[in-house]
Amino acid sequence: MTREDALKILDELKNSPNMKKHGLGLGFTMAELFDYFEKKNKKPELTKNDWEIVGLLHDADYEITNKSLELHTEETTKKLKEIGAEQIIIAAIRGHCDKEPRKTLMAKSVYAADELTGLIVACALVQPEKKLATVTKESVLKKLKDKSFAANVNRDQIKTCETELNISLEKFVEMVLKSMQEKSDELGL
Repeated sequence: MTREDALKILDELKNSPNMKKHGLGLGFTMAELFDYFEKKNKKPELTKNDWEIVGLLHDADYEITNKSLELHTEETTKKLKEIGAEQIIIAAIRGHCDKEPRKTLMAKSVYAADELTGLIVACALVQPEKKLATVTKESVLKKLKDKSFAANVNRDQIKTCETELNISLEKFVEMVLKSMQEKSDELGL
């Protein structure tokens, strides 16, 4: 499966521009996490491309399922099975919303990073320039502690970076922010 295949699925499932950007942001983050684990000799599953695809598609059917957590990932799962996607990819996508146990680095990574990418976008949008370039690791960590800021963000989910990935929260925020800043033009931020 290629990145282009994943982008086609996003279009087929009628994703809004903002939802596509969310998928892109998490895709960039997943690619960064793959590199991190590879450098640490943690032997990430499959390929960097596969990790990016999981990020791209993790919420592909969120809008067409009317944001129903019960239905979320079902349409994406169906599409991925039709094209013969690896089961590990399907399991990671389903695992990010508790449909399957998160047993792999890939599944644990998409789960921890999903909410953080949303928090980082919220941090950018309150900046006068509304750009990722002006967001700092320190500002994200501060907003993470402020439960009234982006109140719908599941902070406990983000913190699984420490318990499930053995990455400190500070390092995790730094990596996710960097991955998004490097691709800020594609994210429109």
